[in-house]
Amino acid sequence: MNKILGLIILSAAIVGCKKETEVVTFTGNNIAPYDEVSTLLVENYVNRIYIDLIGREPTDVEMSADVTALESGDLSATARIALVDKLMNNTTYIEGDSSFKHAYHLKFYEDHKARFLDGSSEGEMYEIYYLYYYISVQDSLAGNVLAYELTRAAANKMRAAIFSNQDLRNGLITVDEMCKRMCFNVLYDEINMNTFNYINATFDDLYFRYPTEAELEQAFPPIEYNGSGVLFGQVISDKEAYLNLLLSNTEFAEGMIRWAYSSLLSREPTTIEVYNLLDDFNNGNNIKAVQRAIAISDEYAGFD
Repeated sequence: MNKILGLIILSAAIVGCKKETEVVTFTGNNIAPYDEVSTLLVENYVNRIYIDLIGREPTDVEMSADVTALESGDLSATARIALVDKLMNNTTYIEGDSSFKHAYHLKFYEDHKARFLDGSSEGEMYEIYYLYYYISVQDSLAGNVLAYELTRAAANKMRAAIFSNQDLRNGLITVDEMCKRMCFNVLYDEINMNTFNYINATFDDLYFRYPTEAELEQAFPPIEYNGSGVLFGQVISDKEAYLNLLLSNTEFAEGMIRWAYSSLLSREPTTIEVYNLLDDFNNGNNIKAVQRAIAISDEYAGFD
């Protein structure tokens, strides 16, 4: 009995010596959700837009300045537009690029050589130009007027394709004329070989679709032998008239918007997205406005 009583007294002493656990309660602890975009995401955006628009990554100095400008502007549309416009239009001298504007147009030109001419090098294009120019000189010296006119025309068309870069940059042509020059030369003819392939290629390159049987049938005579055809309700009688018609059709504007979405977002635009950008593009074949609208979006930036 005394043993049991002793155990009870010992247990009570142990319990009495045990330290109570202190529970701390915080008041007013309603933590706001974190909705800011991290600097890393902003850096990724700047890096991506440099590569897509001028073909290179930003330098450390450019990265720091552009990230600061974007964050200072709360990543607003205005701040993003300022960055895009700088890369497209700024003419301040930059070592290695000449200027952002020069680099942008060179990248655009290279993209379109890849789109139309299988990425042919400038050297290959000049080689073709000089070949036809030399032949035209020989034709002229031989008194072969008809051959001279054909070979000199071939040389001039190749030269026009080469100079489409600087002509677009200097505002002498718009993007529809650049696309025409890319399709209207002997190199494009050689890549696509015959009239059937040529028609399919121009529809695919400009409209991102192939012609219907009726379109193919009507386009064939003007290109093959300067015959007449009725395409999109208009009469055409040669290859140049065919190209002019394709490039003045609404589908060309839609094709350029689709190209911009594919190159910047790697996806097809929806019907409403195409519709929303048609006015921007049709205001002077303004492909820059289309690219700008995509490049400032949260989807492109990765901020959504």
